[in-house]
Amino acid sequence: RQKWNLALKETIDPYNVVSAAFGSALSQMDRDTPDYGQGGSALGKRFGAAWMDLTTQNFFSAGVLATVFHQDPRYFRKGPQAGVPSRVVYSLSRLFICRQDSGASAFNVSGILGMAMGIAASNVYYPQGSVRGSVMFGRVETSLTGGIFGNLMSEFWPDIQHKILHKRTHGFLSHL
Repeated sequence: RQKWNLALKETIDPYNVVSAAFGSALSQMDRDTPDYGQGGSALGKRFGAAWMDLTTQNFFSAGVLATVFHQDPRYFRKGPQAGVPSRVVYSLSRLFICRQDSGASAFNVSGILGMAMGIAASNVYYPQGSVRGSVMFGRVETSLTGGIFGNLMSEFWPDIQHKILHKRTHGFLSHL
């Protein structure tokens, strides 16, 4: 139940919704795929597709596969007691390594396979011209880049809030 709640929380998280909107705007400006054309309607379709990408990947990764493979989809910070280079390497490694429900480390099959399943599912709602290998590979790149950025934010945002913004680590984005 907690994994399904996490999948839902990640899907409706304001940071992720804004990220989908930002990515949609960039895609619109660059006339990238998915090829919905131009204008307000096309931008809305791009945003819907981007948010659906996030939703399907969360559904498969944090919900279905994390349950099936007994993996914990949460990010666990290394924390400020470790050095910055060590924390960066750790953040990157979490794309491919996760905790099992038992606490042991394992290959992040739920995250990687869930990403692939989400990208495959996107072929249902992407325009036909955007359903080809090169476009799907671009979606893999986008998902991995988003994972990298998300992990780095999860690792360092509480420190940034505390040191630079002089805020405690609760409130907006503190859960990262």
